Amino acid sequence: MTSLLQVHLIAGARPNFMKVAPLYHALAATDWARPVLVHTGQHYDAAMSDAFFTDLQLPVPDHHLGVGSANHAQQTARIMAGYDTLCDTAVPDWTIVVGDVNSTIACALVAAKRGISCAHLEAGLRSRDRSMPEEINRLLTDQACDLLWPPSQDGVDNLLAENVPAARIELVGNIMIDTLVMLQPAIAAAGVPESLGLSGYVLATFHRPANVDDPVRLATICEQLLTLAARRPVVFPVHPRTRARLNDAGLWARLAAHPQMHLLEPQGYIAFMSLVAQAGLIVTDSGGIQEETSYLGIPCLTVRPNTERPVTIDLGTNRLIEPGSIAQLGDAALDGARGPAQAIPLWDGHTAERVVASLARAAGVTAPMVSAAS
Repeated sequence: MTSLLQVHLIAGARPNFMKVAPLYHALAATDWARPVLVHTGQHYDAAMSDAFFTDLQLPVPDHHLGVGSANHAQQTARIMAGYDTLCDTAVPDWTIVVGDVNSTIACALVAAKRGISCAHLEAGLRSRDRSMPEEINRLLTDQACDLLWPPSQDGVDNLLAENVPAARIELVGNIMIDTLVMLQPAIAAAGVPESLGLSGYVLATFHRPANVDDPVRLATICEQLLTLAARRPVVFPVHPRTRARLNDAGLWARLAAHPQMHLLEPQGYIAFMSLVAQAGLIVTDSGGIQEETSYLGIPCLTVRPNTERPVTIDLGTNRLIEPGSIAQLGDAALDGARGPAQAIPLWDGHTAERVVASLARAAGVTAPMVSAAS
C-alpha cells in the first residue's frame, strides 16, 4: 500500500478506553493501518480518564476535543461540533466508535453525515429500556454505522430482528475480555487488596442515574451495603457523580463512619481489576463488570431491572436484583458454593484480532498483518 489507512478510535468515557486499548495495539501492529486516538473529553477527571490511558499502555491521544460535562443534549452537540471540526483537517478513512455513551452516537452521526465509513464495536446490545440514555445511543449508533461488531450472538439476533442487513454484521466477541487477558499479569501483581489489608470482601460500584439520582433508591442501597458490612468488609470506589449525590443526601458521613466500609477514590483499570479479581462478591449497576465477573467466575448482583448483556445471566455469574435485596441475596451468594462460569463463545482474548481482520476485509486491504516485534 502507498499510504496507511487512517483509523479514528473514539474514546470519551472510561469503558471506552478499555475497549479501545487492545484494538489500538492490534492496529498499530499492522503495516497498513494507523490508529488515531480521539479523546472527546466526555470524562474529564484525571482519575476517570488519564489513569486509564497509563494502565492500558495507550499513548497521549492524537486529538482531544475537551468537551467536559454537560447534560445529554449539550454534551452530544459539543462532541458532534468538535469532531466535525476535527474531520475538516484530519479526515479518517474509518471511524470506529465503541460502547454506548454520548461520544459513541455523536461521532457516529458525524461520520455518517460526512460519508466516512464507520464501525461500531460492541454493537447489537439491547436492554429494551428506552428510559436509559445508553439504549437510545445503542439503537441510533447501529443504524448510522456501516459495519457492526457484536460481542455475543444475542447482539447478532437483535440486529437481524431490526432488519439490519446481515452483510453489515460480524460477530467478533468481547473486546473487554481482551483487555483483561492482556493485563492479567499486571492485575495479579498489583496486590491492591493486600495493600489495604482486605480479604473476603464485597466490592460495590454505583453510578447510574436511576440508582444514585433517586434519593429513596440511593438510601436503600446504602442501608443494604451497611447491612453487608456488618458481616464482612465492603469496598466502595466512589464515582464522582455518586459521591456528590451521597453528600447531597447526607449519606456519605454515615457510610464513612462504618469501620467495615472502605470508601475509595475512583481506581485505575489495573487497581480496580485487582479488587475485582479477589472479591467474594460484586454488587454493581455497571455494564462492563457484568462481563468481567462472568469471565472470572465471580458472583455478580446487578442492581438494575434489565441488562443489555443477557448472556452474562444465561452463561455467566450475573443476576439482576432490586436494591432492597442486596443484603439477603449477597449473603446467599457469599455462602453458596462457587462453580466455574460456563465459557462464553468468543470471549477469549482474541477479539481485537478478529476486528482487525474484519476491518481489513471491509477496507479492501490485502496486505498481511505485521507483528509489533517485526
